[in-house]
Amino acid sequence: MGAGREATISLDVVRDKNLMQLKKLNAALFPVRYNDKYYADALASGEFTKLAYYSDICVGSIACRLEKKEGGAVRVYIMTLGVLAPYRGLGIGTKLLNHVLDLCLKQNIAEIYLHVQTNNEEAINFYKKFRFEITETIQNYYTNITPPDCYVVTKYITQPER
Repeated sequence: MGAGREATISLDVVRDKNLMQLKKLNAALFPVRYNDKYYADALASGEFTKLAYYSDICVGSIACRLEKKEGGAVRVYIMTLGVLAPYRGLGIGTKLLNHVLDLCLKQNIAEIYLHVQTNNEEAINFYKKFRFEITETIQNYYTNITPPDCYVVTKYITQPER
């Protein structure tokens, strides 16, 4: 980079033509292989799934699924949020999560949640900064990774007073 030039972080929606970027990131970031349903849900969520670019290099992503609750309300499930290790601490994960939280506010979505492996303190602390809370522990949630247990981490979003 040239002297004095700030690296820019930009977000791009995931679509068929750049879906392979998401697949490559997931392979590098997560100990789990994701199936076709994951990618179909990610594509179907539209603006709720984004790739993050740091100076035009794809370095992170957030992939969400929109779920209908009984009574018709929608909640957001964060399937994955990850940033490649050399690019952590630069605000990329924060930008991705804030993008989704802003969408929740605009669309009157009151609940967003995810699963986090119980030993992933870095992720747990990251979400706590955004006022997510551990709302449940599920034993043996994961197969083929240790520990197999996870926390359900949830944020209830209250709309600002008008």
